[in-house]
Amino acid sequence: MPQELMIGLTIFVLSAFVGFEVITKVPPTLHTPLMSGANAISGIAIIGALLITGRNGEPFELILGVIAIVFATVNVVGGFLVTDRMLQMFKKKDGKSPKA
Repeated sequence: MPQELMIGLTIFVLSAFVGFEVITKVPPTLHTPLMSGANAISGIAIIGALLITGRNGEPFELILGVIAIVFATVNVVGGFLVTDRMLQMFKKKDGKSPKA
């Protein structure tokens, strides 16, 4: 494997461990607001993955790019679903939204 790929994979694995440790320390009341805020970051990840996948490179880069696109898209959709569910909790039971 090229040295650049090894460095990139090493950074990816280390960031996954750090991300896991940071997320496990967040109290449950903050998970939903953080999830909705992470949609913007995942949107940027989708754009980056599209740029990498779209250029003419090695087949391995294409496979990793497609996997990144799928995972980032799942994250964005899941974030929107969780945010929508959170907002539904604040609506009145009769279906009418509260007036400002």
